[in-house]
Amino acid sequence: MPPDVLTPERILEATEDVLRRFGPAKATVVDVARALGVSHGSVYRHFPSKVALREAVTGRWLERAHGELAGIASAAGPAPERLAAWLGALFAAKRRKALGDPELFATYRSLFGEHSAVVRSHLADLCGQLRVIIEDGAARGEFAADGPAADPAIAAQAVFDATVRFHDPVHAAHWSAAGIEEAHDAVVALVLRGLSAR
Repeated sequence: MPPDVLTPERILEATEDVLRRFGPAKATVVDVARALGVSHGSVYRHFPSKVALREAVTGRWLERAHGELAGIASAAGPAPERLAAWLGALFAAKRRKALGDPELFATYRSLFGEHSAVVRSHLADLCGQLRVIIEDGAARGEFAADGPAADPAIAAQAVFDATVRFHDPVHAAHWSAAGIEEAHDAVVALVLRGLSAR
């Protein structure tokens, strides 16, 4: 495909660059079009509104940040190990984004508030992945089916809530603190003990 072909992917990449430079309050569709060397009408042919463009950018960022998690949830192997790996991968992905590109991370934090439907859907997907792991662990006798894992959907939400310090962007300022990995490991170990069939 020639580099001058305008695709949704090129528009989303340019939008990220514009958001990084100007922030969400000042970035406009005209800025995105200017960065691409096209008219703003060309951008609107792919995304019918500024809101639709921002929703697409937010969804793309969330998918990229958490793309590996679905594979961990559906992988073979003991559920406790998969749950620990899933929680570790979520924390690592959030830290990479927050510490590696703080300007863009701050931009996405503000976009999350604007596009709560996209974020709600994504969070439901993440809890669904946790539910798969917990259901599997209960079925295999690795998690107590009559304990916290008795209702995997409730247990999944509880696990997500218990680990919020390690994935909610509101806590990002603490993710570079000394001892944060040990704190994460301690919470994960506590969660696994609570779910354990032993």
